[in-house]
Amino acid sequence: MTDEARDYDPNAYQRPSVAVDLVLLGIHDGRLAVLLVKRDAPPFAGRHALPGGFVGIDETLDAAAARVLRDKAGIVTAHLEQLYTFGAVARDPRMRIISVAYLALLDETAFAAALDAMPGLIAATITVPWAGEAGGAVDIATSKGPVQLAFDHADIVALAVLRLRGKLDYSDVGFAFLPERFTLRQLQDVHEAVLGVALNKPAFRRRMLDRGWLTATGEREGGTSFRPAELYRFRRP
Repeated sequence: MTDEARDYDPNAYQRPSVAVDLVLLGIHDGRLAVLLVKRDAPPFAGRHALPGGFVGIDETLDAAAARVLRDKAGIVTAHLEQLYTFGAVARDPRMRIISVAYLALLDETAFAAALDAMPGLIAATITVPWAGEAGGAVDIATSKGPVQLAFDHADIVALAVLRLRGKLDYSDVGFAFLPERFTLRQLQDVHEAVLGVALNKPAFRRRMLDRGWLTATGEREGGTSFRPAELYRFRRP
């Protein structure tokens, strides 16, 4: 131990707690949706919240996010990225808690599997009242009606939607909602659900194919009563 370390008194400064909160997004019944839990203890008992937890003293932020993903959603792997750090002084009435929010994108199978595996999880649809990347509050509702989220979690969800919309057109985030093999219709459904608008089918397909991100598998979807659509894979640029 260096002299500087020996002379340092950690009790000379207040130490806030650090938590991680996960915005688990998926396309559910054709709508952009988020997975929530219902709090059974104060503060905000009875309200819905994002799955989250405190960061251990010997745990990295990414490790804590992966642990919450596994323990509270039953998911081992997912598209997981840091979204933003929320540190308003009064964001938690218990004590000073800084939360690092993570964006987690789930395909349809993973979203449904999480709901089946974790009875405490609830799917809530997200309605965005603003166009494009204007930003602002979003409306969140379960099958029982609109819900008010605990803490500042509604702000976290709103920022997640804004970030997702901003990255959709130039990055591969949209493919995280899809299975390994997908149709162009499924890809368009994802973009329409995230953007909240209907897209021109020929123009959308031409734009996706021209980017060189898609590889035709030579296979077609099964289980359809009409002419099956061709299946594609995402090819990293």
